[in-house]
Amino acid sequence: MNKAKLAYRPVGLALGALSGLTAGLVFKQLWKVVGGRADTPDALDEDRSWREILLAAALQGAVFAGTKAAVERAGATGVRRLTGTWPA
Repeated sequence: MNKAKLAYRPVGLALGALSGLTAGLVFKQLWKVVGGRADTPDALDEDRSWREILLAAALQGAVFAGTKAAVERAGATGVRRLTGTWPA
């Protein structure tokens, strides 16, 4: 295992946790705008429509995936600047 991979492991774990928290906050704020409600729907909410549940799930997935990709890319770029090699 090269130095870049080894250096990136703890950074990647910390960034993964941070990206999850950030994505959750972003999704909640975005849902207030899109859904018009402060609370996000759950698949078992009986009073919510299929459309609302599926829209929220798709939006949440997109926010989480986009946030994760952005944070991982930034972390890998930072490791490259520090070590001179890409951590993959």
